[in-house]
Amino acid sequence: MTDILTLVFRTFSSQTGQKQDPSVGPPPPSLRCSTLVVGEHRLSRSVLLLAAVTAASELGIRVSFFAQTRIQSLPVCLQRCSATLNPEGLKKIAFSYPRTLEELLQQVASLHESPLPPSLIIVDRLDGFLQEPVAGSHAGFHSGEESGAAHLSALLCDTAAFLTEVLEQRGSSSAPCRVIASFLLNVDSGQESRDYSATDPILVVLDRYFQARCTLDQDRSYEAAAAAAQEVWRIYLSGTKSPEDCEDGPALAQEWKLFTFPDGLMEFKLV
Repeated sequence: MTDILTLVFRTFSSQTGQKQDPSVGPPPPSLRCSTLVVGEHRLSRSVLLLAAVTAASELGIRVSFFAQTRIQSLPVCLQRCSATLNPEGLKKIAFSYPRTLEELLQQVASLHESPLPPSLIIVDRLDGFLQEPVAGSHAGFHSGEESGAAHLSALLCDTAAFLTEVLEQRGSSSAPCRVIASFLLNVDSGQESRDYSATDPILVVLDRYFQARCTLDQDRSYEAAAAAAQEVWRIYLSGTKSPEDCEDGPALAQEWKLFTFPDGLMEFKLV
């Protein structure tokens, strides 16, 4: 999953101001196939949409995008480059809008029945689903948000693993199936800085299942004014090595900066 995020950041890099040279090609598929985006909802949804459209258009893979609220519009940066996007690729994104955790569980569990399985599963705002009361006869199964988080995370990982096997058996170049989800911590928006390293019981559960973390943290220095940007955000890609990783070296650690401008444009820069 970090390979797709890295492709997104490179594609909309402020170092060029335009999409990257197609000859460079996407990074190789990452063995870390599940990533949790932690941070501000407005930005995290934009990052998820960028990931969905980039994966479908640039890589030609099928995407299942789950959200509680309907997507009203694409980020401005995507609208600006819509002429260069592959229209056939955009048809590969399936948007679903489950209202409750139970509906989300049912829809994720049914992905294996699809004749054309997705290679990317995206869930917008896990926290919104986990805060919703679970209705129906199985309400007692989820005794709290922590058990709901564990159940949902396990289902997402198991579904991705199963779909990866299906894609590999079919000889598809779209394997492995990846998962990316966003999570908004319950913090005071008036704080000078959000401490994403603080222990959160739900986040602790999610970290047991998601192999990598993408953290969005606002940079309140003077760099935004200097760059004529509205806001500057630091983006940290981090995670521990999985047992299947063969390459030597330290655990995953990358830092990018995201510049948002008054006209809605977003640009990324590798630190």
